Formats: sequence, C-alpha cells, structure tokens
Amino acid sequence: MTGTGRIPTVPNRKAVQPSVLRFTVHAATRLSGRSTEAATRVAAIIPARYGSTRLPGKPLADIGGRPMVEHVYRRVAAATTVDTVLVATDDVRVARAVTAFGGEARMTRSDHLTGTDRVAEVAESLNHDLIVNVQADEPLVEPEMIDIAVAACRDDTNVMMSTLRCPIRDDADWRAPDVVKVAVDRAGYALFFSRAAIGRSRVDAEAQGASSVSKHIGLYVYRRPFLLTVSRLAPTPLERAERLEQLRVLEHGYRILTAVTEHDAIGVDTPADLEHVRRLVAAGAYV
Repeated sequence: MTGTGRIPTVPNRKAVQPSVLRFTVHAATRLSGRSTEAATRVAAIIPARYGSTRLPGKPLADIGGRPMVEHVYRRVAAATTVDTVLVATDDVRVARAVTAFGGEARMTRSDHLTGTDRVAEVAESLNHDLIVNVQADEPLVEPEMIDIAVAACRDDTNVMMSTLRCPIRDDADWRAPDVVKVAVDRAGYALFFSRAAIGRSRVDAEAQGASSVSKHIGLYVYRRPFLLTVSRLAPTPLERAERLEQLRVLEHGYRILTAVTEHDAIGVDTPADLEHVRRLVAAGAYV
C-alpha cells in the first residue's frame, strides 16, 4: 500500500506480512476525511512508557531513522475508523519526540501500573464514543487490524469492549508463554486468556487444538464509559497469576468480544525483537 503524501485509506487486505506505507503525519490530531460511522467518534491512544526493564527507552528506539512511537503513530493514523490519535506518556522525552514528528502527546501521572490506566486518564478528558488502546511497542501494527476491532465494538451497542485474535500458525507458539492464547465461545466472546497451551488435545499432543483457541493480539477498543469503569476495578487472582490485565474484566463478570484478523502482531519486548523489526524495515516491510 503506497501513498502520495496523504494518509491513505486501507484496502481489504488478506496478506499477513506487513505492508509498505508512505505518508506524512499532519500536526492536527483530529484526522479529516475519515470514513467513520456517523455519530461515532473514535480516539486512539498509544500509552508510551519510557521505563522498561528489558529495553529502556523503548518508545524512542530507532527503527529506520524514526523512533518506534512514530512508526506506531503513523500506522494508527492510517486506520480509516480513527478520528483522533494521541500518545499518553509520563516522560517529557517521549512527548518531545511526538511533537517533533507532528503528533500530539498528553502527559499523564507517573504512578500508573498498567497501560490501560494511562489510557483511561487521557480518555477521561475526551468526549469520544470509542477509545482504542494501541500498544506503543508494535511498530508494524496493520491499520486494518484497528478498523476490524473498532467495527466489532461500534456496530453492536451491547458490546462494551473488543479485541483481536488470529490463528496460531507456529506450533512453538502454543508452548511460548510470551504468546497469549484466548479461548472463545460460539459467539466470539472471550472465555479465558492464558499464557499456557490451552485447548490442546489430551490424546494427541501434536494436535492443533480447537479452532476456538487463537493467538490473542493486545489491541483493545472500549466504549469510553466502560473504559473508565475498567480502570477502577480491583485487581483479581487470575489476572495476577497469568499477568494478564484483561482477565480482570472477565473475573468481574464483564464480556470481551473478539474479532478475527489474518494479520499477526510483531511486538518489541527485547533487544532481539528490536533487531528483528529493524531487519524487516531495512528489507522494505515498512517505510
């Protein structure tokens, strides 16, 4: 997918590999020319924390001559359903970097324990209907993924929160604790999230597992009032055991609708992940 200096619309792609994007980000954060559903205003917030145990300064890590947070911002800006893009950070270095490439950053408190809490602080001052939480360490996120997640929440007023899942294509991913698995019911609502190999056959260890178990992609869409509710919920036992904050929502009796995407997520958690993404960028996976 290419552009001519404007933020492009996103075609209906089935390719799993990251596509090539060429466009500029304008200083105005309310993006014009959006094909959003009438009367539904969508804000995407990227929580960007400078401190990281395994990769300090991760949002500003250089990828192809641009900080990682800029890559994420540009991808989010290309989603056709998003009206406003903001970076939520507690570090002035990140805020300055965002301003330098024409984006908008909002300073937050430094005591937030989760990205969701940081997003909720910013969302409280907005009047948008839907809030998208996009991780700051996924510089190759596909804009179409955001559009799919937004549509799942926007198109059904009974849905308070939506997220994404994709097929598990690599058998090693079943056993990898860094790959979160999600089991869903027949309507696509999440039953459980786990780092363990849930859904595998007890008879055949090599079995793929039920199609109701997929790889979870940590991109979330909330109705704004529900996000504020979630941010005030007390932590829960399963959340602590699995180290997955989305389990807090399920344990408190709420539902999360999952939408299927063919695109996989390529996150950056370690120096090795960063080098992998840099190689992809150097090979032309993203511009």
